Formats: sequence, structure tokens, C-alpha cells
Amino acid sequence: MPYAGRRMHQVQAKTILSSSNGMNIYRGCTHGCIYCDSRSACYRMEHDFEDVEVKSNALELLDAALRRKRTKGMIGCGSMTDPYIPLESELGYVRGAMEIALKHGFGFTLITKSDLVLRDLDILEELNSRTKCVVQMTLTTYDEGLCRKVEPNVCTTKRRAEVLRTLRDKGIPTIVWLCPILPFINDTEENIRGILQCCADAGVKGIVCFGMGLTLRGGSREHFYSCLDDVFPGMTERYRRSYGDRYVLSSPRNRELMALFHSFCEEHGMMHDNDEIFRYLSTLDEKKKKIQTSLSDRW
Repeated sequence: MPYAGRRMHQVQAKTILSSSNGMNIYRGCTHGCIYCDSRSACYRMEHDFEDVEVKSNALELLDAALRRKRTKGMIGCGSMTDPYIPLESELGYVRGAMEIALKHGFGFTLITKSDLVLRDLDILEELNSRTKCVVQMTLTTYDEGLCRKVEPNVCTTKRRAEVLRTLRDKGIPTIVWLCPILPFINDTEENIRGILQCCADAGVKGIVCFGMGLTLRGGSREHFYSCLDDVFPGMTERYRRSYGDRYVLSSPRNRELMALFHSFCEEHGMMHDNDEIFRYLSTLDEKKKKIQTSLSDRW
């Protein structure tokens, strides 16, 4: 159905939280990133990707689920779909989810590419002061022109870096996802150094990186190659010659760029071990956990 000039449809979900307390209020996206893994056929999305599915009962489900939980922890949002797609500016479901998490004494973390996250700076600050809040931001492409080609419908890296600095100034911890890095396109030392310097300047706590490259599966591969034909003529054939139908497409410069990544992070005091970062993201501070358990028991 149309909604404010965008496509969306509503569903009544049966559940909202995964076993690890992750959730996606929306399925589908309009950011237009050419490499998006969420388009992969394995996720069984039965609607056009740009026709965003909205779980209209998400907040009711979340409230009921957190009310039943006796152990406080972190709620994660956005592993499949950026929570701050344009529809969120009008629906406000992600903000509502954070308010529910706060009410029940849970922490909250989300991953986004959008500066719309600053709309909710007040609730982010309150979560961070009373429980725990971590904003995760994806950065892939330092050059502004190139960024607009690979991530066309969302704010560029320059603006995301400004968002990270704003969050730093408010005392809200941040994590950056440095992925994917596209072979033959942005797998350069200049690109990686540029992004890493943005992270250092913004006081980022840690950077997630699985290697310099990307992954492609059925569904996402076809879309990616179609986009390559449009914005980088001749690049699809180069990819097919180099990688065929592989799932993991590592940059030929992976080793040297990963060495640069680890040494830079070490020098600037940023976490760069993925396991350490994921433990940090999934753990609620024990002192705050006890305080919030006590408070929520009074409600």
C-alpha cells in the first residue's frame, strides 16, 4: 500500500525478539545500497525489497516479551533492515521500541547508516545514562562521489562521521562496521585510511571488520551485478572472471589492508577484535542491570 509516497505493507507478526534479543521491525529497505545482503533469497522475503514490510504490532509484542523476562540485557535492532529507513521518520516504531526497552530496564543497540538516528538523541542519552546504549554505524566509502554510487539513497560517509561526532559529544558509545569493501572499487589504502581517520576523530569505541571484501548469495548477487553494470560499466565481467559464483569475494589487497586496519586501531585505542566487540554489544553492565531490575520490579 502507498504511504507518504513510499511503498509499504503491514503485517501482524507472531513474535518480535530472536533468541539473542535481536529484532527487525521492518523488512525491506529503500536505501538502495548496491551490495545489500538482505536481498539474498535465503531470507525468503516474499515481497519486493523496496515494498517495506512493517510489523504493525511490533511494540505490543516487545512490551509483552520484555515484561516476561526476569534477566535484563541488551536489545539489538537492525541486523537485517536499517531501523532508520525514511518510513521511520513518520511511524516512529524504533523510538517506541527504545522507550519500551527503557521502561523495562533493558539496554539498546542499533545499526544504521542514517542521520535520522539524531532525531532520537534524547532517548539515546537517557538509555545510556540509565542502562546502556550503543549506536553502530556502517561506513564503507570515504569518497563522497563514490559513496553516492554504492549507497545512493542514504546520507554519505561525511554526514555519518558528523553523526558519530555528535554522539561522542553526548557521551554515547559508538561502533563502526567497516564492511563491505568492494574489490576493484573501494579496496584502496586511501579509502581505508580515510574511514579509519573518521573513526578515530569521532572517538569510536571499536570497528567490526570481517576482512576486505564482500559476500554474495543468490538474490543479492544478481542485484549487485545488475547495479555494477549501471554504475561501473565493465565491472561485472571483471567480477565474474575473478570470482565466478563464490560466496566470499576477498580483495586482492586483503592482507595489506587488514594489516593497516589492525595497526591503526591498535594505535588509536579502538577495539578491533570482532568477538570482543560482540561481547561488549551483548552485555549489559552488571551494576546497571541490578539497578534496573530493582526499578522495574516496582512497576
